[in-house]
Formats: sequence, C-alpha cells, structure tokens
Amino acid sequence: MAEDTRGIEWARKIQAIAQAGLTYTKNVYDLERYEELRALSVEMMAAYSGLEIEQVAGLFANEIGYATPKVDVRGVVIQDGRMLFVKEVTDGCWSLPGGWADIGLSPRENVVKEIKEESGYEVTPVRLLAALDRNLHPHTPLAYHVYKLFILCELTGGEAKASIETSEIGFFSEDELPPLSVDRVTESQVRMLFKRVRESAAETVFD
Repeated sequence: MAEDTRGIEWARKIQAIAQAGLTYTKNVYDLERYEELRALSVEMMAAYSGLEIEQVAGLFANEIGYATPKVDVRGVVIQDGRMLFVKEVTDGCWSLPGGWADIGLSPRENVVKEIKEESGYEVTPVRLLAALDRNLHPHTPLAYHVYKLFILCELTGGEAKASIETSEIGFFSEDELPPLSVDRVTESQVRMLFKRVRESAAETVFD
C-alpha cells in the first residue's frame, strides 16, 4: 500500500477510535482526550489527502455513534450486451448509476431510486452481483471506509434523462468503455461485472 494511502487509513482508524470513545465514555477527561484524538485525525487526513482542514473537520464532525463503513449502491443494467453508464457532472467521467444508500430504504429500494434519478430508467433488481470493500480496489483515496454493493437490474421502462448529478446517459460495451469516474467505479470492477453477467454466475463476489 502506498505511503499516502497508509496515512489516510491511519487517520480513518484514529477517527473511528475517537468517535467510539466520544459515543460511549462518561468520563469528562476521556472526552477531552477523544476530542484531541479526533482533531489529530483531522490534521492527518488533511495532510495525506490534500483536503482543507475545514473540509475534513466537517466530514468527521457529522459522524456520530459507533463508526461503521458507509454503503455505496450501484446498479448494473445490461441491454443488448451493453452496460448502462451515467456521466457525472462533478468530474465529467462515467460511472454506474448509484450513490450513498439512504437510511430507511433497502438496498433494492435504493438502487431503483438511484437509477431512476440519475438515468431516467425504471428497473427491477434481480440479484446482488458483488459486495466489495472500496479500500481493496484502485479507487482514489477517500476519507470514509466504504462497502460497495453492485446489483444487477432488469430494464423495465422509462427513458434516458439527465439530472442535476448527471449530464449524459449511455450504454457501452466492454470493448468501448468511456473514461471512468474512478472515485465511483474502476475498470477492473466493470470487467468483473460484465463477466459475471455473461456467465450467469449465481454466487456473489465479496471481499
């Protein structure tokens, strides 16, 4: 693991320890120590990630309770051998439709909502293709620890429609992939998903 990535991982772990301590301790002196630990994790994350301290502090301060991974849900929609992608407004690159799982919705409900909002298409979820740990794949570094769920969906209706988050919608074959938004999905993941759909593999890939 590269040095800068290790630094981000250390900062995440210190933040998790501090967050758990702030949640469970009743000792006023320990609360002060955990606040100091969280402040240290913010400084470390800013130093290793290149983010502004204020930005990192805002991210970490929003986290309460016991620290657990966030969940990112992505839809896999195939039509005539081509996979559905959306072009992200934030970086101008392409990703599978999806995003953070909303509280109160199941993974199935989340992926249906995300695909509709980002692409305009209506789908029916079929099965879970993969459950991956973002840290174990070549994504750009992120302050959060994230689990990624890739759900195969059947296209049932709707039409291509951009959103405030997406500027274009398209279907691409495996040999003509667009520039990918590596924050969200990697080429190796996309090729793995094509392979599992093509082979109709029933087992879920998981890290």
